[in-house]
Order: sequence, then structure tokens, then C-alpha cells
Amino acid sequence: MLSRSCVHAIRAVVVLASLPPGAYCGTSAVADTTGAPRNYLGKLLLQLSRRGLVESQKGLGGGFRLAKSPDKISLHDVVESIEDVARWNDCAFGGRDCNGDSPCPLHERWGAVRTAYLSLLRNTSVAELVVSDALAQLPSMEDALPHLTDEVSTQPTSSRRPQ
Repeated sequence: MLSRSCVHAIRAVVVLASLPPGAYCGTSAVADTTGAPRNYLGKLLLQLSRRGLVESQKGLGGGFRLAKSPDKISLHDVVESIEDVARWNDCAFGGRDCNGDSPCPLHERWGAVRTAYLSLLRNTSVAELVVSDALAQLPSMEDALPHLTDEVSTQPTSSRRPQ
């Protein structure tokens, strides 16, 4: 149900949540760790930044980091930043105007699935994915870790320049 863009964004946010406090991580390192195309991931990170989920710093030692604690960011926050979750309210058959008065054959069952799925996204924090080591399932994770440490930088918060 998640688009490839959402999967890349969630993986990127989990990588950023794994950083030490105050650390930034470059787009290349995040892309290597998640297996996402670097330029495409950069655009996704900018979308997340515009929504206030990540912050960026340009220059030496810069990159991206979470703008708030991972336990305060839900999967719904990440997904909603990338695509319009409201479209999931549409008819499962698409293009049909169905509702409680004029339901399609899947209306009741789709509504239950949609509600459960949105609940899962709203009630799952990024912190839970870090704790469960969700990224360990990615085949490229171990190969990319040396790149991650090469591009991680810590700088005091006071030396950040706003973007």
C-alpha cells in the first residue's frame, strides 16, 4: 500500500533516528544505507524538511537530521509528507463515487482495512522502528554502514545555520 517513495522516506527517517544526538548525515550516506537513489532521496528529504520532520545544514559537516524526537514522529507523519493520504478515502475501484448510501461491493471491507491501516501508521513511531532494528532486514545495510560513519558529523546546535 505504500509507494516506493514512502518506503524510501521511512527508511531514511529511521537512519536519521539512529544517529547520535546532534549528528547530521549526508544524503549519499543515507542513500547508501537505504538503497535509495541519491538524487531522488535528496528530494524526499527536502519534502520531509518542509514538513518539519527533518532539518538540514549546508556545508562541511552538514547534512540531515531529525527535527524532533523519533518517538514524536509517526509513520503517518512521514507518509503524509510524501503523498496525499486523503486519497485513500476514495473508492477501492477508483473513480466511482461510492458512499454509505451508494456503496460499491468493497465499500464496507475497504473502509475497515483503510481504518486499520491508518491506525497502524498513526500509532507506530519512528522510534519503534529503530528499537526493532527494522533496517537490519535491508540487504545493503551492512555494506553501507562504513559510508554512514564517514559522513556523520556532530556539531553543536548553536552553530547551525537556518536553511
